[in-house]
Amino acid sequence: MTYLKEQIAAYKIDAVVVCRLVKIKTDTVDVPGQPYFLPYYDSFYGYYGAVYPIVYSPDYLVQEKTVQVETNVYAINSSDGELIWTGTSDTFDPSSAHQVINGLVELVVKELEKLEILPKSAK
Repeated sequence: MTYLKEQIAAYKIDAVVVCRLVKIKTDTVDVPGQPYFLPYYDSFYGYYGAVYPIVYSPDYLVQEKTVQVETNVYAINSSDGELIWTGTSDTFDPSSAHQVINGLVELVVKELEKLEILPKSAK
């Protein structure tokens, strides 16, 4: 802890952002099958001729992952640091940890700029 305080003081850091993985949730979702051909008919024989060759794709299951991350921003204006903002985000079906991190950084920066905790960045 002393080392961390020394580094924050030495580099004149005025805020610290901390992110913590809260949970990973995996759900299994049933995706129903669909017809490959949608018939059009206006009589019994038209119905029979149109419906019997229809092929349906089978139902299948998909696993959907949700990653929840808590983010806290602390102002280093006191010896312990004061919590000035907190948020929780959900990322659905991330392909990698980098996708979660990149999306989270972008989201948090926009929110902190909107609340004028951070100055608007020049793009």
